[in-house]
Amino acid sequence: MAAFESLWEELAPLVAKAERPSRYINGEWGCVYKPEADFRLCMVYPDTYELGQANQALRILVNRVNACEGMAAERGFLPAADMCDALREAGLPLCSIESCAPLRAFDAVGITLPHELAATNILEALDLAGIPLHSADRGEDDPFVIGGGPCAFNPEPYAPFFDAFNVGEGEEMLPEGLGLIRALRRQGAARPEVLRALAALPGWYVPSLYEVLDEDAAQQAGSWLSPLAEGVPPVVVKQVYGGFADSPAWEPCIVPYAEVVHDRLNVEVLRGCARGCRFCQAGMMYRPVRERSADNIVESVMEGLAATGYDEVSLTSLSSTDHSQIAEILARLNERLAGTGVRISLPSQRLDAFGVDMAGLVAGQKKGGLTFAPEAGTQRLRDAINKNVTEEDLFGAIDAAFAAGWRRCKLYFMIGLPTETDEDVKGIASLVSRAYDRARKAVPPDQKGSVQISASVALFVPKAQTPFQWDGQISPAEAARRVSLLRRSVKYKAVTVNWHEPKTSLIEAVMSRCGREGAKLVEEAWRRGARFDAWTEHFDEQAWADAAQAVGIDLEAAAQRSLPSSYVMPWSHISCGASSEWLAAERARAAEGRLTDDCTFGPCSSCGICFDLPVRNQLAAPRGKGGAR
Repeated sequence: MAAFESLWEELAPLVAKAERPSRYINGEWGCVYKPEADFRLCMVYPDTYELGQANQALRILVNRVNACEGMAAERGFLPAADMCDALREAGLPLCSIESCAPLRAFDAVGITLPHELAATNILEALDLAGIPLHSADRGEDDPFVIGGGPCAFNPEPYAPFFDAFNVGEGEEMLPEGLGLIRALRRQGAARPEVLRALAALPGWYVPSLYEVLDEDAAQQAGSWLSPLAEGVPPVVVKQVYGGFADSPAWEPCIVPYAEVVHDRLNVEVLRGCARGCRFCQAGMMYRPVRERSADNIVESVMEGLAATGYDEVSLTSLSSTDHSQIAEILARLNERLAGTGVRISLPSQRLDAFGVDMAGLVAGQKKGGLTFAPEAGTQRLRDAINKNVTEEDLFGAIDAAFAAGWRRCKLYFMIGLPTETDEDVKGIASLVSRAYDRARKAVPPDQKGSVQISASVALFVPKAQTPFQWDGQISPAEAARRVSLLRRSVKYKAVTVNWHEPKTSLIEAVMSRCGREGAKLVEEAWRRGARFDAWTEHFDEQAWADAAQAVGIDLEAAAQRSLPSSYVMPWSHISCGASSEWLAAERARAAEGRLTDDCTFGPCSSCGICFDLPVRNQLAAPRGKGGAR
């Protein structure tokens, strides 16, 4: 392993000229540095400090590894474009934050895969670090490169670039795997031996230990991959942190010098969601539902505020107002924080009057805007996607919110959902217009002009491990036509309609559905200048188009291809716990417009997760008035 040295003196002149120097300065309040450790991990977020420092997964995993004796974890972020160029020009490598040490000097480098548009950033980070892009080209002195996060549920477009992936929640899995690497390296084990040992651990996927089959063979075999060695599992099942519900909600965090997104104390109140929206990957990835208790959450908030000095706390989860004790939690926090000036926020509101009541408990006299996600404009399509909300829910929420003093509301929808028709598109316009009518009716006559209703429309992206994984995306031209229809159908000029750029959604869909051939596309796009693809000002459509032509991939065909539910997808060797039979059954129910109950409110939906994993739904209290839908 290369000498562990700080490059701060060489980097300081570049940092002084950088666009935002605070992105690259170490020593923030709360950071941990363990120079005495004999095994070091650098956890990398493949985007700028402002985005990565706010990532809860990075914080949790760094804390977990630092809690292990003899092991240290530091943070790394992809520099902004100006600093990437400056590093290359100066011949300096990408370094960690805590010690300003080159990433290539670490024993392991962990890279989170937060979304599909971060793919080229991963290669940018590896190249800047001086680490060979392909795992096959790494030698004994190179760090082990480990991936994890949402995109690990279809790791194939990233497979050649990683030595191993963590599939699932890493609180226990990552320290265990790093401990194994450390022990074997101490014994003098070679790189291939270490990887074979990792593959035997639950939740660890080592791509180099599998042969990729062609399409015909894959459909016959029921998998695109065949293990190359004895003991390598044919299916890697996600791991779930069984101790989540009883673990402290206060997770020590760093107070950054720079302002980051979500710059506040974030306390995770529950993990998982069983609402079963058929387009939602997160709802499948993080099942089962596990809630921390009201006592745990309240005390953790107070401890976190005292340790950090933040004046805002966010109670985070996929659906915080679904917590069975949310009313009690908010009431107790309001009492404890009265007169302190500390603000509580909920990142997600339930689309009903109860959600508005809970928002009222955190807003006090300062009411900003509310956000609801009907997703579709007609009840038929909401039933097809299993949204489990009605117009009455939405209008009840609008009535309650505007009567209680809110004056702004944003509604989220998707265009291009499976089975969508023009009537469904026009239904969005109708729903938004009627919401505007209800809002104006709910406010005093002299305040009607202050009412603001807006609609934000995204293009449907088929995601791996969901019931809609077999459904294709509509073409960019068709998306533009439907958005034009929507805008023409909105009744009021006062209602604003915004929509996401379909060009990036096309790449997102391709990356979500590709097999290992997608890695060639990513590498070629990166070599042609693609990076920071999630940033509108940096996205290079031509680089992706040229790359696709060079490697022989038809982007629109890859994104738009609809497949039978019996088709074996390229990620069939990765299991989120929900069986493919259940996913296919949910797709069939969508076509029939049939709903499936949330199993934390109703009966078991037989998704298979609780049968295959050692953890069940864990609620802090029985569902009652404070947590009923």
